Amino acid sequence: MAIIIGAVTAAIWIYLLFFRGGFWWLPYRPAPIAASIGGRCVVAVIPARDEAAVVGHAVASLLAQDYDGPFRIVVVDDQSSDGTADAARAAATRLGNSGRLTIWPGKPLPPGWTGKLWAMSQGIEAARSMRPDYLLLTDADIVHSSGNLRELLSRCEIEGHDLVSLMVRLHCRTLWERLLIPAFVFFFFKLYPPSWVADPARRTAGAAGGCMLIRAATLERIGGIGSIRSEIIDDCALARRVKSVGKVWLGPARRTKSIREYRSWRPIWDMVVRSAFAQLNYSALMLALTVWVLGLTYLAPPLLILSSQPAAMLCGALAWLGMSTAFLPTLRAYDAPRPIALLLPLIALFYVAATVGSAVLFWRGRGGYWKGRVQAPAADST
Repeated sequence: MAIIIGAVTAAIWIYLLFFRGGFWWLPYRPAPIAASIGGRCVVAVIPARDEAAVVGHAVASLLAQDYDGPFRIVVVDDQSSDGTADAARAAATRLGNSGRLTIWPGKPLPPGWTGKLWAMSQGIEAARSMRPDYLLLTDADIVHSSGNLRELLSRCEIEGHDLVSLMVRLHCRTLWERLLIPAFVFFFFKLYPPSWVADPARRTAGAAGGCMLIRAATLERIGGIGSIRSEIIDDCALARRVKSVGKVWLGPARRTKSIREYRSWRPIWDMVVRSAFAQLNYSALMLALTVWVLGLTYLAPPLLILSSQPAAMLCGALAWLGMSTAFLPTLRAYDAPRPIALLLPLIALFYVAATVGSAVLFWRGRGGYWKGRVQAPAADST
């Protein structure tokens, strides 16, 4: 039996290394800069709920964009209690750019909507009067590099994409961040290999919600944000809708980053627990299958090395070497210690446990819990 498990585990890593779109290389491909993007009107929409600590930095980075075309910002204050709107206004005032910022007071959340999408919908509605060619859908904790908007626009204009998004650089300085954040990025691109996302012949569609630029006409064509109003994993749901009618691009950011800090393992756990079971369509069968496959992929290799059968030991060692090698480019991109690659089986165990925890919360009626809201459908509805 150990030999069979070893063979399956080795086969999994051969597939991931050579036949999964090269996701683990973290390829960054600079965008050619289009000469004709200056006339495009762009409105950035930032849904913000209790984000006073970070939203000012996000607004300031957007106001500092190296872009001479029409560009406005709408911050939707989603019933915050911490002065989020004041922080956004103060940032714009400091830069002498208050006229380019609109603060939109969010309305109470109606049934059938997730909180972020409802706030985003209100921001898009507020932007409608500005007649944007593009909408930059971004988060309150994202600090954009000065050339980010030009690059995103150039990808759309030159390469004909309808939606482009960046997996921004997540905060990675504390011990827990260095242990867990690079793996989060690694797993994300494993699910959504950028080369597959960009390939019109493949069904794979993914996006990173922290930074998405979408053609306003395409958003209208797919029925607007309301067409995905109940989705927990809203970015990838949007990418699926867009790819059904157009082209999607996803890639890692070089300088655009999130400044949200994770000082312990718990907020990272909460981030995963919020949406992991939704990724599995709230299916107990899919959960069991996922746990089994992740066990074979990440936990079996070090256990096989303890086997008494040489062939099984060899398969386990090769699989462990393969996963460590695949993880190194992500660790390098995040300036994390390279020996962490050897700990990927233990790190994967954390994410497996969080996925199970996500299901447990859903079954207890608290699925999708985020910032005081339970947003997943009731457990008895599946």
